[in-house]
Amino acid sequence: MTTRVLLADDQALLRATFSILIDSTPGMTVVGEAADGSEAVELARVHHPDVVLMDIRMPGTDGLTATTSICGDPGLSATRVLILTTFENDEYVALALRAGASGFLGKDVSAEVLLSGIRTVAAGESLLSPTATRALITRFLATPEPDSQLVPPERLNALTTREREVMALAAHGRSNTEIAEELVVSPLTVRSHVQRAMAKLDAHDRAQLVVIAYQSGLVRTPPPGRPS
Repeated sequence: MTTRVLLADDQALLRATFSILIDSTPGMTVVGEAADGSEAVELARVHHPDVVLMDIRMPGTDGLTATTSICGDPGLSATRVLILTTFENDEYVALALRAGASGFLGKDVSAEVLLSGIRTVAAGESLLSPTATRALITRFLATPEPDSQLVPPERLNALTTREREVMALAAHGRSNTEIAEELVVSPLTVRSHVQRAMAKLDAHDRAQLVVIAYQSGLVRTPPPGRPS
């Protein structure tokens, strides 16, 4: 099955470069290009892409606003947003994750990493495992904005003890393989726990599950000895 990608970036040269790369990759195709957030939302509603590769800083409607619109549109529930940014924009990325984005990549990533990121997000996973992302989550998601709506801890009552445990480890940026090694189970078992937790909590994807973990108070600080 072909992964359909929408590009949203105000730099025409960058869009052209990504377009050539993606269109030349078997199993991927670019269905549209947007120069700002407003156009990205419009094209997403027309093409229903699997993944939107979204820049944060664009003139007019920015990527954060566009991400909120796309992830909040019931008609685009199958569309995932992958943020393109630099690590200096941590705060904007955290806000995008709260809005429903499935992860982020730096604009200086290699072609291989970019394509792998698109595949990961299209599969319903999220890019939340690098050390830099652990620090990002700890700094911003663990300290909600004053006007943000927290998730009531009672929502976690629907989870089993093991589902909570897996969810907490995922919130610390652990991959399924790392969680499996720590809990002495298979990665497939971990994946099943993550998927059941997502279903019970109505999480769009793994990234939203992480947001819920912090906003509900399940996770507050990095575990001892882990990167932060």
